[in-house]
Amino acid sequence: MAITLVNPDGLPQIDAYRQVSIASGSRLVFIAGQVAWDADGVTVGEGDLAAQVEQCYLNIATALAGVGGSFDDVAKLTVYVVDWTPDKMPLFMDGVTRAAAKLGTTPVAPGTLLGVAALDVPDHLVEVEATAVID
Repeated sequence: MAITLVNPDGLPQIDAYRQVSIASGSRLVFIAGQVAWDADGVTVGEGDLAAQVEQCYLNIATALAGVGGSFDDVAKLTVYVVDWTPDKMPLFMDGVTRAAAKLGTTPVAPGTLLGVAALDVPDHLVEVEATAVID
């Protein structure tokens, strides 16, 4: 595996993700921000943050599989959420949990979550981009 995820002593031990990723692979992969579109470009889960988060993570997994990778290869995630407030965290985590159940893995790479005013399409509530390292 090209990525080792750790929570070093002295930093908060957060279950939802790891603080540090160590990359040892040979191919660096940058995945464009994925929104809640299905393969036909139709928005999944209009108005439903959890459903859109799930679809974004599934799209990241599809992109990774297309280049021979998986969530085990993700070094960093960046998440953009429209009109973010901390009370949306349970919905966000519900989407991540649903995606993890479908994928058979828990995406816990280091990440940054940013609140934004809007995304490219008014129906989109979340966008997720990934950086991966693959052997």
